[in-house]
Amino acid sequence: MIETLRRLALRLWPVPRLRWLLFGTLLFVAALPGIAALGLRVYENALIRRTEAELTAQSAAIAASAALLWPGPTAVAPIDEPDDPRESFDDVPTGVDLRSSPVLPERPAASTSVARVDPVAQMVAARIAPAVAETKRATLASILLLDHHGLLLNGRERGLSLAQVPEVRSALAGTSRTVLRHNDAYLRDTPLDWISRATSIRMHQARPIMVRGKVVGAVLVSRSPRALFRGMWEDRGKIALGVAGIFSLLVVLTAVLARAIVSPVERLSQASRALAQGRHAAPPRPTLEVREIGSLYDDFAAMSAAIARRSRYLRDFAAALSHEFKTPLAGLSGGIELLQDHGASMAEDERQRFLRNMAADAGRLSHLVSRLMELAMADMGRADPTARANLAPMLAALSSVLRHDDFAIVADLPAGLPPLAIETAALEAIITTLAENARQAGANQFAIGATVTGGEVRIALADNGLGIPEADRERVFDPFFTSKRSDGGSGLGLPIARALAENSFGRLELAPSEVGTTLVLTLPLART
Repeated sequence: MIETLRRLALRLWPVPRLRWLLFGTLLFVAALPGIAALGLRVYENALIRRTEAELTAQSAAIAASAALLWPGPTAVAPIDEPDDPRESFDDVPTGVDLRSSPVLPERPAASTSVARVDPVAQMVAARIAPAVAETKRATLASILLLDHHGLLLNGRERGLSLAQVPEVRSALAGTSRTVLRHNDAYLRDTPLDWISRATSIRMHQARPIMVRGKVVGAVLVSRSPRALFRGMWEDRGKIALGVAGIFSLLVVLTAVLARAIVSPVERLSQASRALAQGRHAAPPRPTLEVREIGSLYDDFAAMSAAIARRSRYLRDFAAALSHEFKTPLAGLSGGIELLQDHGASMAEDERQRFLRNMAADAGRLSHLVSRLMELAMADMGRADPTARANLAPMLAALSSVLRHDDFAIVADLPAGLPPLAIETAALEAIITTLAENARQAGANQFAIGATVTGGEVRIALADNGLGIPEADRERVFDPFFTSKRSDGGSGLGLPIARALAENSFGRLELAPSEVGTTLVLTLPLART
C-alpha cells in the first residue's frame, strides 16, 4: 500500500522549483487562520451573537416599556435609591452557536384561537405602537406583541395565535428563549453565499412582559443576522490592506529564504557539475548564510579539496608508475630482442648475463606489483572500530625477528601503556617497514619510545643512520620516491605505513632530528 502511494506520488508530483514551494508553503500557512475562521465559523458566530445581543436589548426595552404602560399604580416598582457605585451586573451569555445550535423550520403561521384578546394588553399595544414602529424602521427587525394567551396584538395576523410556537410558549412560561429558523424567503444574491450558513437563517427571540411578577404578555422579535460577505464587504478596506500587507511580507520572506537557501543550493549544484567535468569549482559563500548551508559549503570545499588532492595523487602516481615500470620493461624487451636476433651466435656467459638481467627486471616488476597491492589495500582499507593492539608484547615478539648482530631494537615504554585503537597486524607492518628503512639507511640502532597525551599515544621511532637530506624531507612520503633504487628500493614503504596509520585515524609524521631519522606515529587509544 505504501509503495503504491509512493509510486503514485512520484508520478503525480510536479517537481516545482524550491522558490515556488517555499512561497506556496508560506502562503498556505498565512491563509490557515482565514480558512480556519471560515471553517469554524468564527466570524459568522460573532455576527450571530451580535445579532442576538441586539435582539435582546430591543426585546428587553420593549418589554420594560410595556410593563411601565400597564395599568395599575404598582405595575413596576419604582427605584428611589441612588446608584450604588459598587453595584455590578453580570453579562448575560449568548445562547446561540452556529455550529451546535439546531436550525428549526420556518416559523409556522399564526392559527385561530377560541380565546379573546386581552383588552388591557390591546390598549398597551396601541399606546406603545409608535415606539415599536420607530424601532422597526431603525433596526429592520420584526416586532410582535402578544397577550398572555399568545394572541397577536399587532401586525397582519393580529388576533391570531402563536401559542403553539416553542419560543413563545417558553416566554409565556416566564423564560426568554432565542432560536434559529430557516428563512425560506431569502434569495441568494451571490454564488459565494453557500459558504455562509447564516445567509438563509433568521433569529427569533421571545421575551415575557412581567407585571408584578406575573406574565401578562410577550414580545417576539426576529431579524436576519448580517450576512458574512456583507460584513466582509463593509470591512473590505481593512481586509484588502491586511491581505496586501501579508502578501508583501510573504514576498519579502520568500526572497530572504531564496537568497539564504535556494541561491546557495543552485550555486552548489552548478559547482558540482563543474567539478564533475574536471574544472575547478569554488562557489562564493552566500551573503545571508545559515548554519546548515554554511556547513554544506564547508563540506563541499573539503570534498573539492579532497578530489583535487586525489586527482593530483593519481596523476603523479600514474606518471611515477609508468616511469617505474618503463625501465624494467625496456630491459626485458631489449634482452628478448637481443636473444631473438643473436641468441644462436652469442657466447654462453653473455647469454647467462642477459638472462640474469632479465630475471632481475622481472623480479623488480614482481616486487613493484606486490608493493602496489599492499598500497592499494592500505589506501582502501577500513579500520575496525573494535581493534585493540598492545604495543609492548608486540614489540617484544617483533624485536627477536628484526634484531641482527649489527642492528638492535631498543624499546623504552612506560609501564601500564593502554591498548591502541589499531589492528595488531597493521601496527606490526608499520614498525617493520620503518625498522627495515632504518637498517637500509645504515643504522645499527632503532629506538622506540611512547608517551600518552590526552586520548592519544605518540610513538617516537628514531634511528642513528645517515638521515634524510633536507631537500628530500618534503618528498619522503611520495609514492615511488626512494634514494636506494639501485638496492631494490621501491619507494612505497613509507606511503604504505602512512596509509595504514591514517586508516586507524592516526598520523605518521617526520620529526626534526640532529642524528639519523625520527618519525612520530600518533594513534588513538582503544575504547574501554
